[in-house]
Amino acid sequence: MLVLPIYKRSMMILLLLAMVAAAGTMYGYYEKDKAVPLDAAVKQETATEEKLTVYITGAVNHPGVVSLAAGSRVADAVNACGGILPTADASALNMAQILKDGIQIRVPEKPANAGDMAQPGNPSSQGGLVNINLADEKTLDTLPGIGPAMAKRIVEYRQINGQFQSMEDLKKVRGIGDAKYDKLKGRITL
Repeated sequence: MLVLPIYKRSMMILLLLAMVAAAGTMYGYYEKDKAVPLDAAVKQETATEEKLTVYITGAVNHPGVVSLAAGSRVADAVNACGGILPTADASALNMAQILKDGIQIRVPEKPANAGDMAQPGNPSSQGGLVNINLADEKTLDTLPGIGPAMAKRIVEYRQINGQFQSMEDLKKVRGIGDAKYDKLKGRITL
């Protein structure tokens, strides 16, 4: 076995350590291009975990505000509230509609009796008032100042923008101004 003096062994150890440090530094520079800045990593994480919040009322087991994943549908929101009650009129909702953040969804109940002013089998008419979120074109056409073309615009607006959040949102439909809304406001509901 070859025995080296202590100063030569020390020099070899130092040389070996210097080579390891140089290799580590070079590897760090190479990997630096692959690194993702911390703020970009946070943005990527929040983008994948995007949520929306909706308010569910009416004939559900546990009405309230629920948070769901982006792209969720009305059925997901209803299920998050414990499902519908036996008195609910589920056919009045489009369960496949994609949710938008901040909207309110009202699950209506089936009409209590045929003696009220609601049209039988028509969930869009409640107590003589027309529900602008549920009414079809034919029912909307019965309102004063709303003809077939305007009824079609209201339904199209709902399909694109989701349900009306307030009755005054009806004025966002092209062709419905303050005067026309004033004629309608006593005849409509949400």
